Amino acid sequence: MKIKRKEYNFWFLFLPAAILVTSIIYLPLLNGIQIAFKNYNLFDLSQVGFNGLDNFKNIIFDEHVSFTKILFNTFLWVVGSLIFQFLLGFLLALLLKDDFFGKKIYSGFIFYPWALSGFAIGLVWSWLFNGQFGIVNDLLIKTNLINQPIGFLSDPNLAMVSVIIANVWYGVPYFAIMLLAALQTVPKEVIESSMIDGANSFQQLISITIPYIRPTIISTIMLRTLWIMNFPDIIYGMTNGGPVNATNILAIQMINKIFKQYDYGQGTAMGLIIIGILLIYTIAMLYFTSRLED
Repeated sequence: MKIKRKEYNFWFLFLPAAILVTSIIYLPLLNGIQIAFKNYNLFDLSQVGFNGLDNFKNIIFDEHVSFTKILFNTFLWVVGSLIFQFLLGFLLALLLKDDFFGKKIYSGFIFYPWALSGFAIGLVWSWLFNGQFGIVNDLLIKTNLINQPIGFLSDPNLAMVSVIIANVWYGVPYFAIMLLAALQTVPKEVIESSMIDGANSFQQLISITIPYIRPTIISTIMLRTLWIMNFPDIIYGMTNGGPVNATNILAIQMINKIFKQYDYGQGTAMGLIIIGILLIYTIAMLYFTSRLED
């Protein structure tokens, strides 16, 4: 009787959650997968129908927008942002690990960007990097580093660097918060024992601290990679993928397909491509981490 009651309680708690998750996540996902293989353009709803892999072919062999360039831009966007976000976030976490005067106020200023809207941050940085009245150009001119304003967002060679700088500023608090929490779990007894054995701060960091917090480092890097690849807000607010597709990434192209060209078929196909790339990355990352633990 008790077993039946436990089973009843399990299904009573499980079914509502399963129905909610299925209706919000899995049903839209299945519907999206179906649309990806259809000719579904709002400008011509009379031609809606199954078209096989045509949406994927049109994306990959698009004459107007190079798919390889978008992939390369996405790679630069993710890797460039991730490296500097992690390094600066880890450095800040190490600095905040010990108590000092004004630590709480200083921490508040560091963590503040994480609470802001990505699109709003993009607009603010677009003003900072503006080629005519931007603060960055004004400071560089006043310090005699340049003679005339630089078009940071209008120059194809500088646009990607500019949006990555903005994204680094936005993402540093995430790593600082997560890694600071992990650093506070490192046993002080182990650190003190290493000091008695003559280990300096760098040796303690490499041999004790990093190995101890390695699971947190791996999980934060993996999650942040997924977020950055699916985070077009800053680019959209600063350059909208321009100039000349210099900052156009997969997520931006997906938005353009849906909200500018109203091509839901190709837009959804682009979304599936993103999901496929992230799935491969996640599997590879989990395999790599499992090998490290062996």
